[in-house]
Parts: sequence; C-alpha cells; structure tokens
Amino acid sequence: MKREIWKGSEAIAEAAIRAGCRGFFGYPITPQNEIPEYMSLKMPESGGVFVQAESELAAINMVYGAAASGMRAMTSSSSPGISLKQEGISYMVGAELPGVIVNVMRGGPGLGSIQPGQSDYFQATRGGGNGDYHMVVLAPANLQEAVDVMFEAFDIADQYRNPVLVLADGLIGQMMEPIVWKEHTPRVLPDKTWAADGRRGEREHNNFITSLLLAADACEARNIRLKAKFDEMEQNECRWEEIGTEDADLILVSYGTPSRIAQSAAEQLRAQGLKVGLLRPITVWPFPTARIRELAAGKCRGFLAVEMSQGQMVDDVRLAVGEKKPVGFYGRCGGVVPTVSEVRLAAEKFYQEVQ
Repeated sequence: MKREIWKGSEAIAEAAIRAGCRGFFGYPITPQNEIPEYMSLKMPESGGVFVQAESELAAINMVYGAAASGMRAMTSSSSPGISLKQEGISYMVGAELPGVIVNVMRGGPGLGSIQPGQSDYFQATRGGGNGDYHMVVLAPANLQEAVDVMFEAFDIADQYRNPVLVLADGLIGQMMEPIVWKEHTPRVLPDKTWAADGRRGEREHNNFITSLLLAADACEARNIRLKAKFDEMEQNECRWEEIGTEDADLILVSYGTPSRIAQSAAEQLRAQGLKVGLLRPITVWPFPTARIRELAAGKCRGFLAVEMSQGQMVDDVRLAVGEKKPVGFYGRCGGVVPTVSEVRLAAEKFYQEVQ
C-alpha cells in the first residue's frame, strides 16, 4: 500500500473530509491552525462549507446548527479554545446531535504554552460542560491512528447521536509521519429521520431539536435515556492496546504520544531483564477499567501511569486497580515532553519499590 508523508493537523483534516465531513466551523489557535487552514482550501472543493467563526463559542454553535440539519460537521481547537466550546458541547449532547471535536492539546492552565500537553484529560473524560454527560474520547498515539480514528469518530457520532472527541496533543498535530490511506468500512447507520431538514418525503411535521426541557420529570426522563446510551457506548466502544503484559511485573499505562515514549522505555527495561509491559488506552472514555482490573488481579506487582500532566489519567488507573496493587505516577507538564531515559529511570525505581 502506498505510504505518504503528511503533517499531523493536515492529515486529520483530510481524513475528516474523506470521512464525509461537509461542514467545518473553527477559530484559529496554535498548535492546530493547520486544520482550519487546510479546511479553508479543501472544503469548497469537496462541496462542503468552511466558516472561520468570530469566536470558539460561535464555532461550536455553528456545528450544532449544521448537525441539526443532518450534516456531518466538526470543529477543532486547542485546550483553552476547547474550554470555550464546553457549553455548546453540552447542548449538543442534550439535543442528541452528532459531531466531531478535535482537541490538539497544549500546556496549561490558562493560556499556558503552545507546546504539547495532556492536562485536558479531566475536561475530556468527565464532561467539561454542565449536566450529566459523556462523549467517546479517542486518543491516537501516532499519525496513522489519528487518521484512522477520524473515520471512526464520525461513524460513532452518527450511531449514537452524540458528539465524539478526538484527543490529540501538539506533537501529533505538528509532527510529520508516513501514513496509508486505508479503505474504511463504514458502519451501518440509521437514516437521520430526526434532522431538522424540512418536511421530507411523507413527513407532515417539522422536526424540532432542543436541549431545553423545563419540566423536571421530562428532563429526568431524557437524562435516564441518555444514561442508557452512555452505558451502550461504554460496553461497545472501549479500546486499548497491550504490549508485553502477559508476564509483566510492572505495567506502564499511558496514552497518546507519551505511550510511544513509555513503550521505548519498557523495551529498554526488558533488555535489562526487567519484565515491564505497556497498556495503552485508545479510548480514554470509555476507559479500559475492566481490563486493568483483570491485570491487577494477576501476577503484576504494580502500575505506573505516564502522562504529560501533573497526574490526571492516573486517577482512573487507581480506580481500576483499587487496593490490589500499588499505582505510581511519572509526568512532565506545561509543555515539557518526557524523555525515554526519564521514563525508564522512573519505571526502574518504581519496579524496585514494588518487588
């Protein structure tokens, strides 16, 4: 298969177009500016719509409107810009509208730095807006996976009528890597008979879409129905990768770019005779809680979370492991990327502690 060199943000944008995105609404912020730039050139060629909105708030509400009409629509931003979109994302979940949001994370808090970070984990996995809600959160570790999950993101969004978040980091957005444009087999999806697109066919009424339900019992009933949908997502969409966990005394848990660093550290430790494996969540929501719980019940002596933050995903690792085994943490933050040697030394130290 033909391999092509692409820059991360541009490849993500091209994958979205190939996945059927026909509406992009965004606002510039580093390190994902190449996504809207690419979309501004390519969306008109594909019969789509590109709008640089006046703000992040406007952009997400444009996605709401486009999705309500039945269009495959998306937006992208980076950390503080995603914060501004949280209200609109919550509205979309409440109105049961599909859509894709890409977050190319940078260091925080506040405006922070423009370097890679992972400190948006809580925001992504806990529902950063108001109300009880979840999104499937896909966390690619390399450019090939980032391209592949864009196709999945639109299908998942349409299947469940719910926004999907692609959680990348500045390294994935800015690096260049070879990729293969694979043949994607789309999911069998229902027609969007709910869309506010006029009185189509034999429909004798206009569809009405809103997240506002003033009656408490009606709002509760909607929340209960949404919870059943989130449970279905949790059961069907959880994904992870394991490397060398079958005999590991220590398992590193890491997602995104740092998982590649952790994998190299684990390989070096294996060469030293230490049994170290890696579990990489591909979806950080749903989180692979059940699998980590199984591993914690086995011969593994401990887990070490590796992140580009002060420690966020580690909370989910601790919840999964419980009191069965010790859980450690190693991270760099503010845009600093950990080195392989740093992770190796941290893992080696923790390995000795859990023996």
